[in-house]
Parts: sequence; structure tokens; C-alpha cells
Amino acid sequence: MKKFKLKSGDLVKVIAGTNKGSEGKIVKILVKKDKAIVEGINMVSKHVKPNAQNPQGGISKFEAPIHISNLMLLEKGNVTRVGFRKDGDKKVRFSKKSNEVI
Repeated sequence: MKKFKLKSGDLVKVIAGTNKGSEGKIVKILVKKDKAIVEGINMVSKHVKPNAQNPQGGISKFEAPIHISNLMLLEKGNVTRVGFRKDGDKKVRFSKKSNEVI
């Protein structure tokens, strides 16, 4: 089982690629592909054939996955790396920049 330092619901910034500099919230993490879907980022258009649910058809826009290595956690407006440490009996994530528990 793969482990990532980012979770669903984290606020992240894109650090590489065509959407570099964009910020958004992680909606879903695709573990098998090492990718994440971020709200409002990496929007792609798809042509949709008319069907029963959508009789008009047309072009729909949705978020495409971004590789997890191109994302970095945002904390108080600044990007930071994430580390793990023991806090009593619990394993917690912490910001390497501010040394605070996330």
C-alpha cells in the first residue's frame, strides 16, 4: 500500500506543469496512478454524445488528475514540505517550515 503525505481536503499549490502557481483543494487521491484531482485545476473539455440524461450533448468540462509530485501543501499561504513524527502514541503530520502539526 502506497502512502502519500497529502490527503483529501488539503489545500495545495501546483509547482510544475501548465497550471503552475494555481491553488486548490484536493477532492480525491488516485493511489494506483499516484495522482490527485484538485478542485478547479487542470480543467479539460470532453465532447459528450447526446444520450438519455443529456439529450442536448455538447462539451463538458471537468478536472483531470495531476501527478502528486507536482503538488505541494499550502500552509498560511506558503508552500511547505510535510514530515511525520510521533506525538505521544499518535503518528502526526507536521510542516517542515513552521514545525507545527497539521
